[in-house]
Amino acid sequence: MSTTFQLDTSTSRANPTPQPMKRLTVPRIRSRKADGVTQEPLVMLTAYTARQAQLLDAHCDLLLVGDSLAQVIYGLPTTVPVTLEMMANHGAAVVRGSYHSVVVVDMPFGSYEASKEQAFESAAYLLKQTGAAAVKLEGGEAMAETVEFLNQRGIPVMGHVGLTPQAVNVLGGYMARGRSDAEAEKIVNDAIALDQAGAFAIVLEGVLEPIAIKATKAVSCPTIGIGASNQCDGQVLVTEDMLGMFERVPRFVKKYEDIASVIEKTVAHYAEEVRERTFPTEEQTYQPKA
Repeated sequence: MSTTFQLDTSTSRANPTPQPMKRLTVPRIRSRKADGVTQEPLVMLTAYTARQAQLLDAHCDLLLVGDSLAQVIYGLPTTVPVTLEMMANHGAAVVRGSYHSVVVVDMPFGSYEASKEQAFESAAYLLKQTGAAAVKLEGGEAMAETVEFLNQRGIPVMGHVGLTPQAVNVLGGYMARGRSDAEAEKIVNDAIALDQAGAFAIVLEGVLEPIAIKATKAVSCPTIGIGASNQCDGQVLVTEDMLGMFERVPRFVKKYEDIASVIEKTVAHYAEEVRERTFPTEEQTYQPKA
């Protein structure tokens, strides 16, 4: 699928990349799965800043402004403390930095569980503040009525079942889900309930492969795996994890690069030159005009 780009000659740091003329849409993402089959898997990564979005945008179908920013950006132990304002600020930055991908913003813990009306108010706030195309919320059958309520009012929803980080205190940790028959059945039923409620895609996180395959076959919308099967209709990872920014990552992460060591080496080189007074050189220094 080719994309027409319009070159941007701006020298601003905020807008240095080519701009596709038309962004992907939620219906186009949804339509990538037809008759239970997705010919080309969907590519999704997390993004939290405008510059990060610029670098990822051309390669992704979706950018997720995940509440994982709690750990990645703010150094928090879980996603539970994340606020709507935090998600709105980072979501707006990602939208400004992207021109191709569908931007999805996580709804943080406590912003949608109390009632479908609360969920609508929170979701509407996020979309208004960010310009994003959709929201994502965690939970299965218990959230199906809310998903339907939002969908009927013009708010596209991505679901999230299996390992749901916002419920870590109830689940007792970040272990894989679906090890018991009852839990496996619940995951599949949760996915079906969200699909029937109108979710345009469903994230399957930390799910045993047979359950992920079964859930993917059971729903008409695309599934996006993270710690699930490569037979899901797409995949997502936390960008900083796959780039190697952190020493400790979940088992399901593949480190495609070791950016942390590159940064450390570069900073060490800079520090050495500063201390030796070899930086800045004449090339980086302003001189009086003759």
